[in-house]
Amino acid sequence: MAIKSVGVVGCGLMGSGIAQVSAHAGFATTVVEASQALLDRGLGNVRKNLEALVAKAKLDERAKDETLARLRGATALDALEDCDLVIEAITENQALKNETFAALDRLCPPHALLASNTSSCNITAMAAATKRPGQVLGLHFFNPVPLMKLVEVVKTILTEESTVRAAYAWAQAIGKAPVQAKDSTAIIVNRLLVPYLLDAIRVYEGGLAALEDIDQAMKLGCGYPMGPFTLLDLVGLDTAMYVAEVMFEEFREPRYAPPPLLKRMVLAGHLGRKSGKGFYDYGAR
Repeated sequence: MAIKSVGVVGCGLMGSGIAQVSAHAGFATTVVEASQALLDRGLGNVRKNLEALVAKAKLDERAKDETLARLRGATALDALEDCDLVIEAITENQALKNETFAALDRLCPPHALLASNTSSCNITAMAAATKRPGQVLGLHFFNPVPLMKLVEVVKTILTEESTVRAAYAWAQAIGKAPVQAKDSTAIIVNRLLVPYLLDAIRVYEGGLAALEDIDQAMKLGCGYPMGPFTLLDLVGLDTAMYVAEVMFEEFREPRYAPPPLLKRMVLAGHLGRKSGKGFYDYGAR
């Protein structure tokens, strides 16, 4: 099927980014949030992002205006009733996601594909909450969505091949580089990345080296754009701990268990950049 209109549930950091790249690529895009205040904030961020691109001469005024004209917001799911593809980008809560997919299944046209941006929840469970499990899959974007090229296209044991092909083609149409994976906790990137980040914390806990030296070693030794502690602060320590806990619950392997230091930092409210302090102090910076 040809995807012409796209819906996004959630206009936070990820949802607003997905909506932006969809509208910019020429798709009529509707984004839904729980309240007008949250919607206004999300759409405001999209406008700021586009204006920043114009200021850097990476986008002209006409393209900015056309992108915004293709983007509309709403506070009720029924605004998505004519969409060909709907992408859920709400909080990582399995029960809430299952409930959202059941509601979308009732509202959306029979041909519509339903996708989740989740990196840790069970997509098969979301599919089972609908009467169209063959048309449900994962589309996992990376932050910041407008800049990161990768999209993990996630197939459950219920997903039809035609669904995967249509979603894959759409991801390419919005300028992304899709990779295909099976439905499993943490998919590809986080399955490999999270143990690395947790091991970095354990190395620091063990007193082997200072934060800055571990970050510098991984940047220069492995060619990474940033070290593990800079990345943890960017992602959010609470988010990292949540994903680690989900992975440990799923696989019961010690390498996925959150280290004690990570737990204590989250309890202390040291969550990274968003709180002003994580492994590094951003107030001092």
